[in-house]
Amino acid sequence: MTDYTSPGLTRRALLGAFAATSVVAAPTYSKAAGFLRGSGDIRRLRMYSGRTGERIDMIYWLEGKYIKDSVKEINHFMRDWRTNQVKSIDLRTVDIMAAAHNLLDAEEPYMLLSGYRSPQTNAMLRSRSGGVAKNSLHMKGQAADLRLSTRSVSQMARAAAACRGGGVGKYSGSNFVHMDCGVVRSWGR
Repeated sequence: MTDYTSPGLTRRALLGAFAATSVVAAPTYSKAAGFLRGSGDIRRLRMYSGRTGERIDMIYWLEGKYIKDSVKEINHFMRDWRTNQVKSIDLRTVDIMAAAHNLLDAEEPYMLLSGYRSPQTNAMLRSRSGGVAKNSLHMKGQAADLRLSTRSVSQMARAAAACRGGGVGKYSGSNFVHMDCGVVRSWGR
């Protein structure tokens, strides 16, 4: 897990995007440069699940390497809670989530609404809502739906988009933001 690479966006490209973020987002996000300089070799993730009652607050990257036990805990935390199936979460998505959280300068942990979704869960949700993609990146472990009560959907979406690492969907009516490591794009209101 420490040598994570994937076709498409490489770790080096994602880190480059984070570096670019400090310049692009500096007028809006005063903490962007601090994320890259003062704690550049430390990445932290804080989340809780209203569905399971679980919480995580951990450093998952240290001195240029992913921490194997932390990554396993993130994978378990972001599992499909309906089926209890665990899938490896694409670490590019975790990096986007952590960078956006840091840019927002939020003390509050994310509320995870949806991480990995099994095909069965995705089909069930799709039958209930037109907003669920048939080939959702959630089924690949490449997406998360997140909420912060102290930040607006627009603020969260701007922070995630500043990372330029994947897709960002605004769901203002449901009060959450979708973040993924797929093609860079945005949608929603």
